[in-house]
Amino acid sequence: MNLPDWLQLALLLLFGGAVLLGLARLVLGPQAPDRIVAADTLAVIATAGLVLLSLVLESALYLDVALVYGVLAFVGVVALARIIEGGARP
Repeated sequence: MNLPDWLQLALLLLFGGAVLLGLARLVLGPQAPDRIVAADTLAVIATAGLVLLSLVLESALYLDVALVYGVLAFVGVVALARIIEGGARP
């Protein structure tokens, strides 16, 4: 699948704006849960970026990388959420 150049540029601008907004929330906080949600949002954006890169470069390898990255990001966010909870054990 070959995307038109204008669409690739528009998607790149949208991804860039989303990353900037996510970084602003990550830096400004104001609390730890806000920062964790921002980190999760950035991970989702990065995963979507990898999928888009796979489409643009027509390579399925990036889909595998996106899948692994998405799973690792999910595990990381769950671990951070547990730490915020105070390390409560089930």
